[in-house]
Amino acid sequence: MTASVELSTVDLEILRILQNDARVSNKELAAAVGVAPSTCLDRVARLRGTGVITGQHAQVDAEKLGRPLEAFLFVQVRPHRRPLVDPFIEHLLAQPEVRAVYHLTGPDDFLAHVATTSASELQRLVLDELTSRDEVARVHTNLVFQHWSGGPLLPPVTSSRGS
Repeated sequence: MTASVELSTVDLEILRILQNDARVSNKELAAAVGVAPSTCLDRVARLRGTGVITGQHAQVDAEKLGRPLEAFLFVQVRPHRRPLVDPFIEHLLAQPEVRAVYHLTGPDDFLAHVATTSASELQRLVLDELTSRDEVARVHTNLVFQHWSGGPLLPPVTSSRGS
């Protein structure tokens, strides 16, 4: 596991602002956190270089892209061994409906977040792309009625933070 990166209060504010709006200009970001634009640029570059910032993404509305039905697919893979797991993950990620995949503990091995055009397309995905595979023992499907996003992800609060 990777060690945590030491972050100042300015770094934390930069992260908070960028997670709420990754399109903010460096000049606006610098003014918001109270540092010079060149300092802000250096701090953002450091956050990227240390792997704290891993990318910038556009959030899209699946329904407006013609994929109004979202679901979570809980999948058991048997036997749960790397020679079967790695190709299974590659296959899953190659499906255009798959938005994210998580490796889990507990009764299910994987959780896939999918967005499909219809219930029949979801059924096709489950039957033709998942349960048809020998290593897939079970798929449990939960439909998404509504979705809310949490706030920015910041490290746990500690008593000693420097600028």
